[in-house]
Amino acid sequence: MDKIILNGMEFYGYHGLYPEENKLGQRFYVDAELFLDLSKSGKSDAMEDSINYGDAYQHVKEIMEGNPKKLVEAVAEEIAESLFNNFPLLDSCRLRVTKPDPPIPGHYQSVAVEIFRERDQ
Repeated sequence: MDKIILNGMEFYGYHGLYPEENKLGQRFYVDAELFLDLSKSGKSDAMEDSINYGDAYQHVKEIMEGNPKKLVEAVAEEIAESLFNNFPLLDSCRLRVTKPDPPIPGHYQSVAVEIFRERDQ
């Protein structure tokens, strides 16, 4: 399956379970793979036959920098719903939401959730 990939999108948001996360905020990274048939757009060279990745970025940005959620799982679900609602050519998507600096003790590079969703038929 063909895909459009948006890697390493960086945002500052207020999502988190702990009050300090909601007050102080933190960095988040989002990676998105948008699965759709790109053969028509590859032949037509027409934007209406594909997904505008600038528009997709804006939808992700609005959610990441918008109303706080407790869980990044909920953030990922909201992104998927927004993408399906706004891009009728989207067949499925894989999203990874990463918190590089969560307020938990220990040594690690980051924590993340990854979801794969398909359009309801």
